[in-house]
Amino acid sequence: MRIGELAAHTGLTTKTLRFYEDSGLLPAPPRTSGGYRDYPDHAVNRIAFIRDAQRAGLTLAEIRSILALRDDGQAPCTHVTELIHEHLDDIDRRMAELAATRAALRGLAARAATADPAACGADDICTILKPSPI
Repeated sequence: MRIGELAAHTGLTTKTLRFYEDSGLLPAPPRTSGGYRDYPDHAVNRIAFIRDAQRAGLTLAEIRSILALRDDGQAPCTHVTELIHEHLDDIDRRMAELAATRAALRGLAARAATADPAACGADDICTILKPSPI
């Protein structure tokens, strides 16, 4: 199938398909005698996998590594499981950071609710953000 047909089947643009090919996510298809790309039918499934993996939060490099394992005839399940756990750990770390930031902002909001703008000295930019005295 030509690139326009593949784009229509997958909902992607031809530019995106060329990018996937250039990035090593989609193997370069054979060419017709006229020089047009002639993608095999299973390219639709590969693109669906790429999009599903992206929605799961995997990077293109990670997706490429999964596809490389599959292309080499190996089941990538163990590798995918490791990637999923790495992403979960990263999300947990980021959520902890966000919770700490939220707590700090709540403290600043409480300070802001009682701040008197008239109490700001000429040398102070903003006393709300100024550290509390120890």
